[in-house]
Amino acid sequence: MTMLRTHTLSFRGRQGGLGLIGLLVMIGIALCVAVVGMRVSPTVVEFLAAKRAIHRIAEAGTRSSGEIVKAFDEMSAIDDISSITGRDLRIERAGAIVTLSFAYEKRIPLFGRASLLLQYDATASSN
Repeated sequence: MTMLRTHTLSFRGRQGGLGLIGLLVMIGIALCVAVVGMRVSPTVVEFLAAKRAIHRIAEAGTRSSGEIVKAFDEMSAIDDISSITGRDLRIERAGAIVTLSFAYEKRIPLFGRASLLLQYDATASSN
């Protein structure tokens, strides 16, 4: 009987788990990740819309530079792209192939003097 009791006590001593402090630390980390994610996601959505826009323009075929700028500005108004305009596009021609590209930086304030700097760039070519 005493052997059974000591075995049970030693088994309880070895049990582990997540304590209150560990739980609070995990919640704090999850909140920080969620806040950063909520601040970054609109800029990622905007970048993906701009990238889709230049791919659509490139697939549409060869156009003049003015038409490309105008088409991008029209798509920007629809897709709510405000970080770049049609004038910010780099338009390069190599024969019949037109290459469109852009690059920009987005600074996201996190807290106090800390901020996150994201660098976006994309390229699309006509075939």
